[in-house]
Amino acid sequence: MLISLLRSGSANVMTVIMYILSTLLTIFLVLPLHECAHGFVAHKLGDNTAKREGRLTLNPMKHIDYVGAALLLLIGFGWAKPVPVNPRNFKNPKAGMALSALAGPVSNLLAAVAAGLLRNGLAALCANGILPLNTFMAYVFVFFQFLITINIGLAVFNFIPVPPLDGSKILMAFLPDKAIYWINQRQQFLSMGLFVVVMLGGLNGILSIADNFLYDIISWLTYLPFSWAF
Repeated sequence: MLISLLRSGSANVMTVIMYILSTLLTIFLVLPLHECAHGFVAHKLGDNTAKREGRLTLNPMKHIDYVGAALLLLIGFGWAKPVPVNPRNFKNPKAGMALSALAGPVSNLLAAVAAGLLRNGLAALCANGILPLNTFMAYVFVFFQFLITINIGLAVFNFIPVPPLDGSKILMAFLPDKAIYWINQRQQFLSMGLFVVVMLGGLNGILSIADNFLYDIISWLTYLPFSWAF
């Protein structure tokens, strides 16, 4: 994303700074929340692996993957260190893995909702003259806009049903054991294939449709509490 902004030539310095700040907030706060959510749900379902390895924390240094963080900043998708989950500790391994996997992208959607509420709350204050609508505030709105779109993008990306993404673990809850075995045996090749397809832009169209759909829903939901002010 940063590379796209710089190449476009349409983004000024402050817009680039707002993008960098929103991405850094995602890296140091939301990605740890994403991984901690995996471990927390797994813990509640009977698997203490994440807790035992010190991953039930929002300390970013426990979760940051530097390659994944750099890619998120530069091209708009990335990752943190996966939280370990042992399905053998669940009463229902398929359901346990699916629910713990689902917690990650849901945390990104909740982060997008929180950012939307803050953005619309500030907009309501500006609309009623409580806060000034000046250049600084305009860039604050840009910051929240980036924060919303980054986290929606991460949620959508993680829902892709290909290993090692969370969507694959959700999908496996509905597959027979033979299909799961086939996927696990080829996980490395599937992951490499996904990376190549994403880097070549092969999923841009469908991801963009999903991003826009969720953005419209979140924009509507976060506007409702402040609709009286506009």
